[in-house]
Amino acid sequence: MRLAANHGHLTYCTNIHAGEPLDDVMASLARHLPEIKATVAGAQALGVGLRLGNAAASGLRDRGALAELRRFLADGGYYVFTLNGFPYGAFHGRTVKEDAYKPDWSDPVRQTYTDQLADLLSVLLPEGQAGSVSTVPCTFKPWAKGRIEAITEHLIRHVAHLVRIAQRSGKQISLALEPEPYCYLETIEEAVEFFNDRLFAKPGIGRLAALAGLSLAEAESAMRAHIGLCYDVCHAAVEFEDPKASIARLRANGILIAKLQLSSALKIATVDAQSARHLAEFDEPVYLHQVVERANGSLRRYVDLPQALAESSRAAGAEWRVHFHVPIFLAELAHFGTTQSFLTEILALHRAEPISQHLEVETYTWDVLPASYRNVGLSSAIARELNWVKTQLEQ
Repeated sequence: MRLAANHGHLTYCTNIHAGEPLDDVMASLARHLPEIKATVAGAQALGVGLRLGNAAASGLRDRGALAELRRFLADGGYYVFTLNGFPYGAFHGRTVKEDAYKPDWSDPVRQTYTDQLADLLSVLLPEGQAGSVSTVPCTFKPWAKGRIEAITEHLIRHVAHLVRIAQRSGKQISLALEPEPYCYLETIEEAVEFFNDRLFAKPGIGRLAALAGLSLAEAESAMRAHIGLCYDVCHAAVEFEDPKASIARLRANGILIAKLQLSSALKIATVDAQSARHLAEFDEPVYLHQVVERANGSLRRYVDLPQALAESSRAAGAEWRVHFHVPIFLAELAHFGTTQSFLTEILALHRAEPISQHLEVETYTWDVLPASYRNVGLSSAIARELNWVKTQLEQ
């Protein structure tokens, strides 16, 4: 939905819903969107942050299927302005872990899939509405060696595809790389370095100019307009970023924040035997739950929760932040905290000076939350999250 005071468009990411084939995606939209719209948007159109894995995106190659989706959106008073193109394959009901990053941007399959998403978004976007597609932050960090040249080439080729979409349709779409713990782009500083050294540097601009038939000045402008970041607030909080300084760093380097993903992480203020025992309840087999530890001014990283829990005795007294998306309206859980305060600070910054025109609540881990935190219906929980954001922005 469009927010007041130039605060942009607000939605939630449908990656919270299970289902890979297009029929399952359509069924989940029909099941949840009416209640969410009635509770959050009323008579106003409700924005949809649509997650399309490869199976669903391939299903939309059928013109009849795409027309059916467009009719559903129009009839329900919904509109799509952003896509989640991060997970290519199945994202629920099986072990995902680091498979969430496959194929990474070194693989041409990732580019082909993302090109297809951009083509679909150019059809779904309302006239005059800019679009965004969030994606893998290049690759999983342990896989990065020897892949960066191919990653850069495929990203620039995709930007050239976005340039052609803009020339053909007038639709402005931006790719949003999403920094995440234990990925190649993990911190804001790593993202700034990658953009400046690979994408904004002369070789990157020159490559885009050659691919898209642009002058160097046009290519630089296009690069900055068509590729940027998805700033996931949970991820930034887990990395102990500074909210104000991290946003200022991106702005100072001319890096577009194409999407602001509103999310919250687990926070264990002081690790001890009791907190580790309660935290084990969140150790589940589907997703990676990276942990960043802060002690004596230094950071230590764990690829997943089991590795951190195995070190809990050594880490006694440290602070842990855990990549486990929890409902953003919760400031505290039963036995430890959340990083909601980081999110409220980001929203305060956005209220003062908009960070992005695309705001998306993302709590995809609903299905694997301990049952005690799933004591309301999913549609109601999503609506509560969206209304919590609206309240924060109206202060």
